[in-house]
Amino acid sequence: MSALLRQCAAGLRLLLVATVLLGIGYPMAIWGVSRLPGLLAHAEGSQIVADGRVIGSSLIGIDPVPEDPARDPYFHTRPSASAEGSLGPGDPATSGGSNLGGFNGDLLAAVQERRTAIAAREVVAPEVVPADAVTASASGVDPHISPAYAELQASRVARVTGLPLAEVHRLIADCEEGGLVSPRAVNVTTLNVAVHRAAR
Repeated sequence: MSALLRQCAAGLRLLLVATVLLGIGYPMAIWGVSRLPGLLAHAEGSQIVADGRVIGSSLIGIDPVPEDPARDPYFHTRPSASAEGSLGPGDPATSGGSNLGGFNGDLLAAVQERRTAIAAREVVAPEVVPADAVTASASGVDPHISPAYAELQASRVARVTGLPLAEVHRLIADCEEGGLVSPRAVNVTTLNVAVHRAAR
């Protein structure tokens, strides 16, 4: 009987020590590390703050919807498989790709419809629309587009916002990420914030 009590006591002590170390100590240590300078913004979800309020995250791309489609001042993300229309916007609560194969008729029709719509919006030939502009990302909330797709939209954004085209190109370059081991990409979320600030 005494051996059983000793084993139960040892098990209880181990449970209490593990609870304190792993249930309280470890989470507090991780929280403390996340407060270190340079890590705080990332630990809080890479929030974007404008005019003193959080307006989004640089990790999540939400395709903006203009009040007047004929005067669209925004850069647009890749299409989302969760979108009702060909270009979106998608539903960020429903994240995921389409699972359609490259030769699926519905996918090919959607790609062609997107290519035609983007070419009309940007007033360019359909052949110059880049591939990432017409294909949905795996998550549907990818904030990144290729520099080629950003440059395709630059003339429209400059015309509608009144910013010089050279200024829009500079903002695109400032929002480029990647390189070396990953392809260069433009963060549309931070780019639209930068355009909004510059156009005020």
